[in-house]
Amino acid sequence: MKRDRNAKIIATLGPSSSSETVIAELCEAGADVFRLNFSHGTKKDHEKRYRAIRRMERRFGRPFGILMDLQGPKLRLGKFEEGRVRLHAGAPFRLSLNGGLGDMHRAPLPHPEIFAALKPGMDLLLDDGKVRLNVTKCGSDFAQTVVINGGVLSDHKGVNVPSAVLDVSPLTKKDRGDLQFGLNLGVDWVALSFVQRPEDVAEARKLIEGRAGVLAKLEKPAAIDRLDEIVELSDAVMVARGDLGVELPPEDVPSIQKRIVHTCRQAGKPVVIATQMLDSMVNAPTPTRAEASDVATAVYDGADAVMLSAETAAGEYPLEAVGIMNRIITRVENDHQYRILMAGDRRRPEATAEDAISAAARQVAETLSAAAVGAFTWTGATALRAARERPGVPILGFTPNKDTARRLALVWGVHPIRTSQPTTFGRMIRESLRLAMEEGYAEEGQRMVLIAGVPLGTPGATNILRIAWVE
Repeated sequence: MKRDRNAKIIATLGPSSSSETVIAELCEAGADVFRLNFSHGTKKDHEKRYRAIRRMERRFGRPFGILMDLQGPKLRLGKFEEGRVRLHAGAPFRLSLNGGLGDMHRAPLPHPEIFAALKPGMDLLLDDGKVRLNVTKCGSDFAQTVVINGGVLSDHKGVNVPSAVLDVSPLTKKDRGDLQFGLNLGVDWVALSFVQRPEDVAEARKLIEGRAGVLAKLEKPAAIDRLDEIVELSDAVMVARGDLGVELPPEDVPSIQKRIVHTCRQAGKPVVIATQMLDSMVNAPTPTRAEASDVATAVYDGADAVMLSAETAAGEYPLEAVGIMNRIITRVENDHQYRILMAGDRRRPEATAEDAISAAARQVAETLSAAAVGAFTWTGATALRAARERPGVPILGFTPNKDTARRLALVWGVHPIRTSQPTTFGRMIRESLRLAMEEGYAEEGQRMVLIAGVPLGTPGATNILRIAWVE
């Protein structure tokens, strides 16, 4: 199960990948983290998949991360008299808070928070942006609009308000119940949907209480406006290009993706690229050339992980999708240009002992052609700082904490390895060299660069660098 690449693969589980046999094959094909999408399926379904993943850990002798993805609020129209209508460009159309069935002139919108945020001149996007309305007049319970882009609307289609910050918590009643269920199971990461402001992340952190990492999904333009604050409060970030691409012009999404990746890299926070990466493989055994280039671009940018959604959850070729993504990542990382890009986007270390040691470890490992950088860590902080440097050798995240090992499965270049609780620094060194050999990352006669914090087990106290011979 040794991985010869740095970027990680997240595979979403669903009807096509629920059996223990398929989950095992996904592990072997290259999946590092598994996503449980709580927008679909029952709690019983998710618990069954969770248990199967944990059995895979014991079977393959390596930690896998589990990411629960909360549904978040869903803003939708009500129903229409005949189930569907066609709107024509230039026609007036009214949205109202009051009940009743809609027609070609009006539709119910049971969301007072939308009306509270609207102003004349704002656009409303319906059905993933297929229909666009412009607000001409509005109040607390209505909005008079004109149709800009027409099309067919049917019952319960989604509504997006790209230019407004809505007074909506990212955690619905359903999400709160799902969150407690997932935390009690023992998920490693919680993906938070509908993030608009830093306070949304703070609300989730308060509920999670450190029991899992908080991954903020950036899918709202308002979140991009406060990107630095959201990154600072989050443990990781996802570029959720689906909704982001609905609310922003398509030509803006690539540059925003690069901006988010760059910001996360500078902060030393893991960043995931998601949505339609190999979408054609839902129904085809191979991706398009454009999709392969899309995955490659995310890897060249330095993303920590790339994610498969419907490709593995509901597609006909889940194993092939993971396999080709694994091959694309490997090919990119073997390109000389990739190392140049990683080095070119490396930021000067901050004036802390942790950053000084991590930067020195990367430089020493590359100068000596060391087999790996070994990072002893309890919370994962030491391994994260090592990953921020993007060294040209593997990072072995040694930890006695199983929760930390599982969370590190998401992080660029980090190969988490469980160890016993060290009692002395010398014993920790010896065990790390033995495990590096057993896992296939080092051979006798090679050198390793080891970083740690003393006293042992002290969070955020990286203060030692040691060069050791593997023997």
